[in-house]
Amino acid sequence: MIDVRTRARPAALNLTPTAEARIAALMARAPEGAIGVKLSTPRRGCSGLAYSVDYVTEATPFDEKIETPGGTLYVDGGSILYLIGSTMDWVEDDFTAGFVFNNPNAKGACGCGESFTV
Repeated sequence: MIDVRTRARPAALNLTPTAEARIAALMARAPEGAIGVKLSTPRRGCSGLAYSVDYVTEATPFDEKIETPGGTLYVDGGSILYLIGSTMDWVEDDFTAGFVFNNPNAKGACGCGESFTV
């Protein structure tokens, strides 16, 4: 008999505690029918791809599902290859607030920080 061992697959994306807390805050006031928030990388900006986080009402078959203490983060199946190994954080200062991504796959970014290239 062959001894087969499996290990848990690591999450494609890592979240900081502040990112998890922000997802919890978003889900606490989510519109009716929302099952989580979804991260995607639509084509836009001067460098090609941008990060987009929106409420989601249904999961699609190829979405990556990441359970957090405050709610579920879905990662768009078409975006996952651009995000593997990334860290998602929530940062606030006196003038701005938003999700920030440390993405080892990004080869460049536009000057305004709106978009990135892979």
